[in-house]
Amino acid sequence: MTPVTGRFGRVIIVAKDNITNMLRTEVWKELRELDELVQNITVTLPTGETFTYREECAKWEGQCFVNDILNLDKIIGEVERGELNLTFPIMFNPVTWEAHAFPVYFGGARVVDDTIVSVPAVQLVWFVRTDNKLQQERGAAWEDAFLDEVGIAEDTGRFKHISVARFASRTLDHELEKNTRTVIPFFSSTFILMGIFSIITCMMGDWVRSKPWLGLLGNISAVMATVAAFGCAIYLGISFIGINLAAPFLMIGIGIDDTFVMLAAWRRTSPQLPVPQRMATMLSEAAVSITITSVTDMLSFFIGLAVCFTFVWHLTFFAGCVAVSGYREKQNRHTITWLKVLPESRARKEEKSWLYRIFCSGGIDVADPDNPIDNKEHCIMAFFKTTMANILNNSLVKALVIVVFLMYLAGAGYGVTNLKEGLERRKLSKVDSYSVEFFDREDLYYREFPYRIQVVITGNYNYSDPQVQDEVETLTQKLENTSYISNSLYTESWLRTFVNYVSRNNDYLNVTIDNEVDFIKNLKELWLFPANPFSLDVKFNEAGNQIVASRFLIQAINISGTNHEKEMVKALREVVAESSLNASVFHPYFVFFDQFELVRPTSIQNLCYGALMMMITSFIFIPNILCSLWVAFSIISIEIGVVGYMALWDINLDSISMINLIMCIGFSVDFTAHICYAYMASKAKTPDERVSECLYSLGLPIVQGSFSTILGVVALLLADSYIFSVFFKMVFMVIFFGAMHGLFLLPVLLSLFGPGSCTRKTNDVKVLKVEKPFPHPYILPHPQLVLNDQIFNGKNISPNGVYKIYGDDKDLGIGTSGEDTSESSSNQSQRRQIGNDGNSRKKYEDGWKRSSYQSTSQFQPSGELDLYGHDTDRTWQRQRHEDGRRTGENYRRSRELHRDDDWVAQRKTSDAGPRREGPYRVMRAHSHHNIHRNRAPRRSNSHHNLEHLDYVAEMRFP
Repeated sequence: MTPVTGRFGRVIIVAKDNITNMLRTEVWKELRELDELVQNITVTLPTGETFTYREECAKWEGQCFVNDILNLDKIIGEVERGELNLTFPIMFNPVTWEAHAFPVYFGGARVVDDTIVSVPAVQLVWFVRTDNKLQQERGAAWEDAFLDEVGIAEDTGRFKHISVARFASRTLDHELEKNTRTVIPFFSSTFILMGIFSIITCMMGDWVRSKPWLGLLGNISAVMATVAAFGCAIYLGISFIGINLAAPFLMIGIGIDDTFVMLAAWRRTSPQLPVPQRMATMLSEAAVSITITSVTDMLSFFIGLAVCFTFVWHLTFFAGCVAVSGYREKQNRHTITWLKVLPESRARKEEKSWLYRIFCSGGIDVADPDNPIDNKEHCIMAFFKTTMANILNNSLVKALVIVVFLMYLAGAGYGVTNLKEGLERRKLSKVDSYSVEFFDREDLYYREFPYRIQVVITGNYNYSDPQVQDEVETLTQKLENTSYISNSLYTESWLRTFVNYVSRNNDYLNVTIDNEVDFIKNLKELWLFPANPFSLDVKFNEAGNQIVASRFLIQAINISGTNHEKEMVKALREVVAESSLNASVFHPYFVFFDQFELVRPTSIQNLCYGALMMMITSFIFIPNILCSLWVAFSIISIEIGVVGYMALWDINLDSISMINLIMCIGFSVDFTAHICYAYMASKAKTPDERVSECLYSLGLPIVQGSFSTILGVVALLLADSYIFSVFFKMVFMVIFFGAMHGLFLLPVLLSLFGPGSCTRKTNDVKVLKVEKPFPHPYILPHPQLVLNDQIFNGKNISPNGVYKIYGDDKDLGIGTSGEDTSESSSNQSQRRQIGNDGNSRKKYEDGWKRSSYQSTSQFQPSGELDLYGHDTDRTWQRQRHEDGRRTGENYRRSRELHRDDDWVAQRKTSDAGPRREGPYRVMRAHSHHNIHRNRAPRRSNSHHNLEHLDYVAEMRFP
């Protein structure tokens, strides 16, 4: 019998020296020696009290059970005398009438004709009672001593013929604790590695714009945020579990990712701007991306204290560090020494040494801020802007990216169909743990009869009532009739055996069990005496006159694999649920089986919930439904890839991988959200230009962030633990797949199907081709569509010229372009000077009127439709030449009349600039007067001319 109590020590013994049969005298002698060792282990409590297992058993009146198969004096003697009939599955002694169920203790027994021929493994168990807190403490201390002593005996080779694998009730707790301790030594090395990586990747050839200290401060910010999060969690009373120690590695990676995004946004600002303005621009660009990733990470963790604190620390502490560095950069100080240095352009002019130019120069020259020597872009950012963008904008490359993506999905789909479920117990321990050998032997030798399952009945039932007895028996038989439970031969039921015992021997026992009082009295006297193992199967109330709980044991048979185990638990629970009794089934390993049952539906549910929440969050911050759909598509694609390829990477779907899978939902949206937001925020008109801008903005931060996150968790591989190994593998996959989606797939998909994907340059090219034959930049009204002396919007249209509608200050008959007009800004200035004198002004305007369009024939219906205005253009050219000649003559006459000092004073008063020495020369130049003056409509085939009010004012239909 193997009763399951709170504390126990358990061993599985196999023979050495190629001995395959444990039924040998020398082997059994060493088994007895092992039992003596365990019984006499001395345990010292913190109070100084000592005890042994044998003493505890004596104190508890023999209720400390070693396997009853190990009554070594009897067994060995009976084997030597030939009194033992080794029949399967019961070993029966006809002399003492004792029976032993072999499958519980003998593993991998070979049976021929119902006779046990060989036994390769034997299992022994020592139980310790834990009825109260004091006994639990004593039992825990004994377990520790048991594991130590048996381990020393095995390691020192004390036993010559047997090999012992040990296990205790708290072994898994010990192993999980050891797993957490293994990662602690790697905290410092990880921080140093991340610091070096951040410093190197934040440096540039420009020693003023380089940011190595900010890279290091980004790590410090993440560390401080993680420490604050742990402190807050402890203050709130949140219990600490071992896997929490993986958080610092992950938070350093997330924190430094935000650092790279902020620094990339800072580099895109102009060095000539003031620091507050650069900070505002940086935060306006980077804060949205950081907020999206932080919110999605917090949602994936449900409550991510460390993520929340990292977000706050970067927007406060790290942003302040960036501002300080900005003022240093504004003062052109060296990034490391903080000493003022010369820009590279000035260093070349002053012929500084090459060492100075390489290791000291940097920044921009205030006297020449736009010097290209001092305004070099980051080489990697420039690479993404030009080379990478040009590659991805190539049609063949786009097709290749889509083909590779389809192959990726095919491989992921294959992995999903071959995904295995279940958590092997050996994976919870370290590779070099003593428990691994025990789990391996258990799986090898005890799969045929693996689990001794308890059926517990609670409630105040009258077990003397035949109806209650029938209900208990019915429940027992239903359980035995399932395919997962052996027949009644291996069932241990105190009620069944007691009732049968009384029925068979009532002739000489002369007792009655028809009422509850007699039933309990005779049960205690005849059946539940202290040495009987059934004494642990019945629980009385404090008065001892009523049974409040009881149990019986059933034997599972031929259970193999995770699916079989969870199906067994489900079937047994359905049976007990149908019973009228308040019954339940229990085994210590059911906690794993329950996880097997819940892992798949929980994973699917959480993945769907996470993807939906990520899409909603992305839509809030990126208010474009198409981009939100692409983000959701990327999340689903990445998650499918992680699930599929984790199966190919020897990772089962279990509770550990499920936690990591849910957690990775937040990471899958990081890079994709960055790219989508940058694509949406771009002001470029074409998809190719948008791809170039978003890669320029986020190409480098994505590469830096992905490498930093992977480097942050790579130390977990050194812990030599399945838990942390799975953690690293899944984080690596989600970061790698996310980076590939962000750098390659999303730019291609957004350029093909994203916002602005229908915009093309062809319209602009067509306009240029149409305008090319017409050198004139203006649209002349069609002869058939001219209004004569009409009024539009209260403005008088003079027949002397269509441009009078623009006002008196208009460049009459010439235009506004500084390149095509014959009247420059200097002419206009002189015209304003003339306007200061009334007589001169009148003479000036009379000259213009004489030189205006005297003939209106070109604006009258000609009878012949000049569709493209060629004839009109030629006439306009001739008249313009004549008008220019007359204008020049008028100007020369006006200048001769006003070459006195008064005219010069008026000119000085009219012009804001200082007086020029020497002759005044008319120059062709752009004038701000031309910029602010209404321009005549340009020649174009666009419909925009119809929207020009002045143009419409000149039109009429015949």
